[in-house]
Amino acid sequence: MNTTENTNLPFNNRLELQELLTAVSQIKTQLHKVIVGQKEFIDLLIIALLADGHVLIEGVPGVAKTITAKLLAKTVSAGFSRIQFTPDLMPSDILGTSVLNMKTSEFEFKKGPIFSNLILIDEVNRAPAKTQSALFEVMEERQITIDGHEFKMMPPFLVLATQNPIEQEGTYALPEAQLDRFLFKINVGYPDKADEIEILKTQINRKNQKPEALIEAVLSESQLLTFRTLIFDVFIEEKLVNYIADLVMSTRNHPQLYLGGSPRASIAILQSSKACAALNGRDFVSPEDIQKVIFPVLRHRMLLTPEHEMEGLTTDHVIKSILDSIQVPR
Repeated sequence: MNTTENTNLPFNNRLELQELLTAVSQIKTQLHKVIVGQKEFIDLLIIALLADGHVLIEGVPGVAKTITAKLLAKTVSAGFSRIQFTPDLMPSDILGTSVLNMKTSEFEFKKGPIFSNLILIDEVNRAPAKTQSALFEVMEERQITIDGHEFKMMPPFLVLATQNPIEQEGTYALPEAQLDRFLFKINVGYPDKADEIEILKTQINRKNQKPEALIEAVLSESQLLTFRTLIFDVFIEEKLVNYIADLVMSTRNHPQLYLGGSPRASIAILQSSKACAALNGRDFVSPEDIQKVIFPVLRHRMLLTPEHEMEGLTTDHVIKSILDSIQVPR
């Protein structure tokens, strides 16, 4: 797994990536007005944005999960809505409901907050299964069905959901089928001491300014959709396609796993590795791109056997062992 990418070799891209790279740089500049550190977190959020995939963000309270997702949404000139999940939230509170129009004596559908472009769902694991199920269709098919009528989501459509791994009281584990609909699960940890000091200095300098007031939109809807189309044209060699298949198939018969990755996981690695390559200014996928995205793609799609979970093993440990066991194509 330990490979070093040679970035000094000259090459000519087939694809014009400069506009995309400029936009990514502008997004990072905006976010770093408020967010200190969290480079990998921000990179993965942007990769998901380009790869058209939903993101589950997990971390203890106070590590800037919600504010980072909210500020990322603000850098895009698109619709935004925030939904706070609670135990008493109903599916109609998310999707919308039909109400009687007294003038026409007919029912009219009033759209819920899910009808937007970038959706921030805070504490997604606080809602019960009945409410969680309301997200199944809309996350996968970008549409909802109410009273026999289909309502399409306007692109771009992206769900950014947060959850706290520590607090268990009043929470409901997300179903495996719903977890599989998230492109990434990003684990956000504590900052190091240098970043912690910088956070405090930033707070002092900002005085009473709200973080949102510092962020400007730098990416239009049309630009984002153009960039997503561009990602599909990023080249990947057949030997790297086989590498992805080998990695995912190794999770299906691994002795420490009860459940491995599905073909949807393979597709997620393929698409996100293309976005990762573009983010690094390349129009071709390298093994390093695959190794970067495989952790957030697979960690929520695999289940450890009970005995290994009790031993304190994590899915990240298993992913690393699989990467170490499979030869990297060159």
